[in-house]
Amino acid sequence: MSPDTTRQDFIARIGHMLRSQAHMSYDGQRAEAVSALDHGLQCAQLAEWAGAPASLVAAALLHDIGHFADDEVVSLGDTVDDEHELRALPLLSQGFGAAVLEPIRLHVAAKRYLVATEPGYRETLSPASLHSLMLQGGPMSPDECAAFAALPFAQDALALRRWDDVGKEVGKPTPSLDYYLALLDEVAALDARA
Repeated sequence: MSPDTTRQDFIARIGHMLRSQAHMSYDGQRAEAVSALDHGLQCAQLAEWAGAPASLVAAALLHDIGHFADDEVVSLGDTVDDEHELRALPLLSQGFGAAVLEPIRLHVAAKRYLVATEPGYRETLSPASLHSLMLQGGPMSPDECAAFAALPFAQDALALRRWDDVGKEVGKPTPSLDYYLALLDEVAALDARA
């Protein structure tokens, strides 16, 4: 099998996962009104509008795919963090490098960081996001904040977090999934050459 076929299969699998979860809330629990697919598309569009590099647009699209990483909805109930930011990495590392993976891995930590460091940020979070914040460890301590801020992809994760917070508008028009799958293919091709 050629590298192009392998990459095409990888992108097709991601596309299938996103399409098959289009009816589910982005957190896998139906706690938000916007679907997982629409949420990812909105976040990717916000990243594009901000002039983000293609790798960060890809991360914005894919940041919550860990909720569905096993081709099924992960339902641990409302009392356990599903660690979706980590569950996504084994799949996504098959085709993407650190510029896609690290903002995804860090986007939950970014929420914890912003709650700890930015006055008024907590009040902008949805009820579901506030609930998950507590499951994810709550606000960071000062030492955790310093360690987070020193990470190479911390700024990208913070940008992704902000798009994640606002990419929840029901019925908002966005480019199609196929448009973003083409972008994912380009990013994966570049990462394969690196």
